[in-house]
Amino acid sequence: MKSTRLASLPTIKRLPSYLHLVENAQAEGKEYISGTVIAEELELEPIQVRKDLAVTGVVGKPRLGFPVDQLIQAIHTFLHWDRDHNAILVGAGNLGTALLGYREFRRRGMNLVGAFDLDEKKIGKDLNGTPVYPLGRIHDIVIESAVRMAILTVPSSHAQAVADLLVKAGITAIWNFTNVKLKLPPGVVVQKEDLSSGYAVLSVKMRLRSTDR
Repeated sequence: MKSTRLASLPTIKRLPSYLHLVENAQAEGKEYISGTVIAEELELEPIQVRKDLAVTGVVGKPRLGFPVDQLIQAIHTFLHWDRDHNAILVGAGNLGTALLGYREFRRRGMNLVGAFDLDEKKIGKDLNGTPVYPLGRIHDIVIESAVRMAILTVPSSHAQAVADLLVKAGITAIWNFTNVKLKLPPGVVVQKEDLSSGYAVLSVKMRLRSTDR
């Protein structure tokens, strides 16, 4: 199977959408799904779908398409979702609480073992099934649960300081939901999510649609 380093970032981002459609096909009892069907559902070109799915190593059959069960397993393996990843979340505010309640994470192998916050009213409670600890417990929980991944949803003014604390505790991967570009040592991977970007795209699409009428 090819390495994820050989896949473009857009390809990796599209794979979960493919997986969702293929899992639906499996739930409907289908043994195969065509690249054309996937392309139509996601408003993509069939050649793009075939190119993206090629990174999984699964080859479609003429007039049948891709074998559903095999493709599901291959996408899971390619995305590293075929194994569990213990993770923590820092910043149990509105966004953090919503992410803690997102059930898809557990289905894809992410096990949120703890959330951390400064608010004493939240510490000691469970948020969507995840216990909330004070920041001072980060190092202990990371060691005890062999955590390597952290979701960062703190106020931007605290982002760098908390990120430094996470790295010191042993975290090697940070999913950054703040608007701060973190300065981290080599070996720590970061995925930055800019929620305003999605809103910007939606807003422009709305404007374009209104001008077409």
